[in-house]
Amino acid sequence: MPRKPLKPGQKRIVVTLDNRYGNPLLARFINKIDFRGKKSTIEKLVYKALDIIKEKTKEDPLKVFVTAIENVRPMLEVKPRRVGGATYQVPAEVPRIRGEALAMRWILEYAHGRKGMEMAKKLGEELVLAYKKEGSAYKKREDTHKMAEANKAFAHYRW
Repeated sequence: MPRKPLKPGQKRIVVTLDNRYGNPLLARFINKIDFRGKKSTIEKLVYKALDIIKEKTKEDPLKVFVTAIENVRPMLEVKPRRVGGATYQVPAEVPRIRGEALAMRWILEYAHGRKGMEMAKKLGEELVLAYKKEGSAYKKREDTHKMAEANKAFAHYRW
């Protein structure tokens, strides 16, 4: 337990690195996958997906991964605010950490949704599509931005 409590609004940041590339974003992505105690199995799966990316794009897979997360990361989202009996969808900026978490969640969600191949291949293809600014996860980001843009009139309810 810390000697002093954290200040309001302050978060404790724990930086872990993945085994092969030493990248904290990739380590967070690996931990985001539900591995039910089998982390080494998930690491193999993610590294196999990165090898598939290297095969397909002929580029550095870590660079492709980071760019894919960056392309899918939303800048704006809508949050419901209740004002006098009515609920408004108020656009709000997304903090970087939350945006990255949303991007990872969307990529994993749409990779799981693909049918007919092993998970490493599905994940690799979804990351390549996100890198090219295509695919379901990127479309989800664009839909989120459109919704925020459409509700821009309620931005003054933000607090």
